[in-house]
Amino acid sequence: MAGLLSGLEQFGLSNLESMDLYETPKKGEEGGEGGQAAAHVVQEQDFLFDKSFTCPLCDREFKARTVKIGKAKLAGSDLDLRPRYEQIDLLKYDVIMCPSCGYAALSRFFKYLTSPQAKNIQKAISANFKPQKEAAETYTYDEALERYKMALANAIVKQTKASEKAYICLKTAWLLRGQAEHLDPAEEGYEEKKKQCQTEEEEFLRNALEGFLAARQTESFPMCGMDEPTVDFLISVTAMRFEQYDVASRLITGLITSKTANPRMKDKARDVKEMIVKKIKEKNAASRK
Repeated sequence: MAGLLSGLEQFGLSNLESMDLYETPKKGEEGGEGGQAAAHVVQEQDFLFDKSFTCPLCDREFKARTVKIGKAKLAGSDLDLRPRYEQIDLLKYDVIMCPSCGYAALSRFFKYLTSPQAKNIQKAISANFKPQKEAAETYTYDEALERYKMALANAIVKQTKASEKAYICLKTAWLLRGQAEHLDPAEEGYEEKKKQCQTEEEEFLRNALEGFLAARQTESFPMCGMDEPTVDFLISVTAMRFEQYDVASRLITGLITSKTANPRMKDKARDVKEMIVKKIKEKNAASRK
């Protein structure tokens, strides 16, 4: 868990940086027109607007930068299903954070807060939180990363399901991957910054894998909006990355023979199965040298 929440001191929450991610909860807790006008250059802010929210914790209204529905065009996805959009990284805008009390969550979870959870957040986060300035026109990757860490801290404090914490870790890892891809090689310290992003991505992915494996044993589907085949595919790909080939092989084989997985997902699963077999052969060959 060390390092996942580093940087929260700027919010007045340095005491939360060493929290355990998957600690078992205690029982009982819960533009203008013109003929000669220059062509408009599409910028990140063109995909965004200020959306009003009411904080379910402190009941204050605030605005957050939000992506316009249907505006961004999907360019593709990575093997682990990280979406890539043209001209904008939507992941930067998926955390909603109240600038007054520090309550933060992924957009799909923001409205849902029980009374015991609210009390925990008020005590552990709001009591020490430093109110933030109004959001800028766009978020930098560093600003987006800080918001994701706040969402993770809130999820830990409110003792939410393992799947929600795992999903935050997964999306944080994706965000860090995007940050590494958008670094300028000409800037001083490029290699060091890129290595830092990659190291942090690995740490968040490991925690995502741990959480999803735990959630698969104790929670029902859909999970964070994902069905069982999708979650099993994510686990398989991530487990393969960390050379947990037994886990990856078992789940990907089950996915290929699944009656609920769609043909496209099964095709992806077959490709991953081939990758796993190849990696196992390479590992065995290397161990014999």
